[in-house]
Amino acid sequence: MMKRKLYLIVFLLTAQVVHAQKNPDYKQAANLIYKNINASFYEPSTGLYTETNSAANHPNKHSWLWPLCALIQGTNEMEILDPKKDYMSGVTKAIDQYYSAAPPSPAYQDYVTSERLSSRFFDDNQWIAIAYLDAYQRNKKLVYLEKAKMIYQHMVKAGLDTVSGGGLYWKEGELDTKNTCSNGPGILVALQLYKVTGEQQYRELALSLYSWTNKHLQAPDGIYYDAIKVPSLKVDQTLYTYNTGSMLQSNVLLYQVTNDKKYLDEAYRIAIAGKKHFFKNGRLPGNYWFNAVMLRGYAELYKVDHNQEWIGFFKDDADRIWREERDENNFLGKKPVKELIDQAGMLEIYARLNELLK
Repeated sequence: MMKRKLYLIVFLLTAQVVHAQKNPDYKQAANLIYKNINASFYEPSTGLYTETNSAANHPNKHSWLWPLCALIQGTNEMEILDPKKDYMSGVTKAIDQYYSAAPPSPAYQDYVTSERLSSRFFDDNQWIAIAYLDAYQRNKKLVYLEKAKMIYQHMVKAGLDTVSGGGLYWKEGELDTKNTCSNGPGILVALQLYKVTGEQQYRELALSLYSWTNKHLQAPDGIYYDAIKVPSLKVDQTLYTYNTGSMLQSNVLLYQVTNDKKYLDEAYRIAIAGKKHFFKNGRLPGNYWFNAVMLRGYAELYKVDHNQEWIGFFKDDADRIWREERDENNFLGKKPVKELIDQAGMLEIYARLNELLK
């Protein structure tokens, strides 16, 4: 009997080691994560999602909008993996439940509108517009373009002014901070709209926001600080991966639309500095979704020069996470309670890596 118990213990320990050491098949990993999201975060009765996989650990009945910003991009990448399947429509229907027609122009608020009135953040809306424009360029569904234009109009009407020389605020109605996380994606929304419409207004705003962000929020080595306070103009010098990622991607897109090599040269400078600062001891910082946004910038540069250096360290980190930060049910994250934004961030990363490295 004792021998049988010892055998069972050895077997279980061996299984755990194998589980911990195995590197992922990226498409399979993405499918497992997507399945988990639908099983543990999606609420079929309402068409909404929960913030975590444990209702007792979150005060809200449903998710903030922010995790859906991650999930809509992740499902866009899933449709690239499986073009015949529909992954986005369920998430878009959930996002529609955050719609607010409040003046000065409609946009999405940060919580479910039927449950309470809440704030509207420009970056939340911009991340959604970016995903919708990615989808539109792929499938030409006009609904995505129309919603992206709505978001663009909102950020211009409610978020843009000449205080501190220009730039977009972070949160509607709060005029005390302008952030890289609202200006970087603002540039991307404008550039993508310019690419699909050819209208000069979008290009002009992209260049204006780009100039303002570089002047006020770029560190000397090329990466980006978090925010500038208004009216003091004091800079919050916190460094996040996603801010560097959105500005790296902006430079590559500007190079594509202008054919001006200065933007490509700047993209290389940012890419080198970003890897040096953020990739330490074989890992990136712990926010999966921030890193997914940074991957977008490096992926855009990789598509230009096919230099494996831009993708290799994301692969190393993603492989490490699969080995070290995945539980027996394929949920990702170090905390016992799993968060939707973490699952969605890794969904995007694995789906993108599958496309980039195949």
